[in-house]
Amino acid sequence: MAAIHDDIQRFGADLPAIGQVIGLDLGTKTIGVAVSDPARMIASPLETIARKKFTLDAERLFAIMASRRCVGLVLGLPMNMDGTEGPRAQATRAFARNLSQRVEVPIGLWDERLSTAAVERLLISFDASRKRRAETVDKLAAAYILQGALDRLAALRRNSRDSQAGERAEP
Repeated sequence: MAAIHDDIQRFGADLPAIGQVIGLDLGTKTIGVAVSDPARMIASPLETIARKKFTLDAERLFAIMASRRCVGLVLGLPMNMDGTEGPRAQATRAFARNLSQRVEVPIGLWDERLSTAAVERLLISFDASRKRRAETVDKLAAAYILQGALDRLAALRRNSRDSQAGERAEP
């Protein structure tokens, strides 16, 4: 059974030094999927899965994870604007719990407030048609979520290295 982390630092500590991480934007009708490079610097949109039922959705995710040799999963946690959790966040936690019983890689939950709205604004600024936005928004939102988590993990690694270097420099 995989560990589920609300704390991105603990999630990062469970990851090996190298390996791809998959990001998910869970919607009621679709799951946006993004993937990182092995060094976990860049998140790229991958695909959108039309939701059917958990078993079928999970099978598609497992196939993606296997083909990418995934070492971790980041799920966007849709928090309310006031920081509380509503029904969508509870559904995401349930999905994570169900998934954790079938995978061995750590699962991180990342606050995804306004990720879809940010991606929608970006697509509108690029003058994307409504149809094109509908086709791409979920996987782009997954990339947005994953990139946020990757950036935070990178910042934590930098801070850790800086503090260790400072400790070694002191007489």
